[in-house]
Amino acid sequence: MRVGLTGGIGAGKSAVATILGELGAFVVDTDAVAREVVAPQSDGLLAVARIWPQVVRNGVLDRAALADIVFNDAAARDRLNALLHPHIRRLALERERHAGAGQPIVHVVPLLFETGYDRLVDKSVVVVAPLEARIARVVERDRSDEGRVRARMDAQVDPDVARRHADFVIENDGDLNHLRERTRAVYDALR
Repeated sequence: MRVGLTGGIGAGKSAVATILGELGAFVVDTDAVAREVVAPQSDGLLAVARIWPQVVRNGVLDRAALADIVFNDAAARDRLNALLHPHIRRLALERERHAGAGQPIVHVVPLLFETGYDRLVDKSVVVVAPLEARIARVVERDRSDEGRVRARMDAQVDPDVARRHADFVIENDGDLNHLRERTRAVYDALR
């Protein structure tokens, strides 16, 4: 079974992915795959450099500079997604060959619904959390200002829309023990 796991920035999808891995799922993190796609000297980085040369410095992607562009310009974001997502999907699907027989495969995809990745999975899970808690987590984690965090959030699917599209919803509005219990319940239902 292939499962798509998503949630807005700061919702807790990485924590849920870790828990699912501990429960026995094979986890494919598309954020990690995306970093590989734009690694130094990669085709992805060269493609990005052709469009936005100012975000490549000494052969390395300045992710913050690219984020400033694409999270403030929907057309630029769509262009970047069209450029990189086919490579990300290909590599992510290749990773599945390392899963064990019968092992649920969880693809952690921040833009699951926005990019159509949800059509590649059997079931979808969205992690949701209160807005102010999400903002506080990201500001602390990324040492970013609230305005930039809100711009990134605005570029993602509205959590209420994601809820309607998802097969399962995990509410991350408590402590880690509650998150573990809720994640286990979803994992059991998926199995």
